[in-house]
Amino acid sequence: MFTRSFKTSQATEEFSRSRRHKGKSSFREHAVSKHRHEKTTRKHPTEQNSSPDTLTSSIITIVVGREQRLFAAHEDVLCLSPFFQSACRNQHMETINKRITLLDEEPEIFSSVLEYLYKGDYYPRLVHNKRKNTWELESGDGDGKESTIHHHSIDGELLKDTVIYCAAEKYGLDELQRVALRKQGLRSGIQCSTILSSARYAYANTPDTDSKLRAHYLALIIRSRSTFKRSGTMQLEMLQGGSPLFFDLFVALANHVDDVVAASPKSFRTH
Repeated sequence: MFTRSFKTSQATEEFSRSRRHKGKSSFREHAVSKHRHEKTTRKHPTEQNSSPDTLTSSIITIVVGREQRLFAAHEDVLCLSPFFQSACRNQHMETINKRITLLDEEPEIFSSVLEYLYKGDYYPRLVHNKRKNTWELESGDGDGKESTIHHHSIDGELLKDTVIYCAAEKYGLDELQRVALRKQGLRSGIQCSTILSSARYAYANTPDTDSKLRAHYLALIIRSRSTFKRSGTMQLEMLQGGSPLFFDLFVALANHVDDVVAASPKSFRTH
């Protein structure tokens, strides 16, 4: 009766591909897995980004946020980001005082970006558990106060790793995106309202071609569907609309149902 002629986003395609390669129990896992297995040969994310040569370059002052907090960074370290390299080279910077202004950025987020540029990671660091061959957060859990920040754009709480992922997209730092996404997968105990607000923020601040963070939220909501279907916040968000998140979520759910139907005995299928 209905044809599936609509165009799906890359996020839902990525989600569908991941579903085909997972066992039937994938949606019965905890809402946010506390342990992600990684190959031991992968480069440790906390390896130093800066070298002695980069620490002798000139100092750039960065004015961040509505409160105009001041940060200082070595030019060569800052220019590891294509965004800041362009700002320094194309006279977007006040040449006399060597100053860059980022009024729309959150100081706490920029501080984490700067920490990553110098150290290859940001607090809380990722720690590799050799015995279990998993990545963990150094604080021992993922539900601490550092999980969220108050963001001026929504005047509410957002997942810090989501905002950092979107900032990394803006600044052209692909590896920082991977680190932020892995850390977000280790978080737990996050309120439904925060997850939905963060998902909206992710959709508003990533390109349509993003297939990682968006797919992460689709999978997270579907895995936790028993919680979200009872959520008044979820109902309110869907009534409010205004984001492609909910259409992508519908497509992902439809694909999940198709997978279940295809795997079930023919006698249980509807005709």
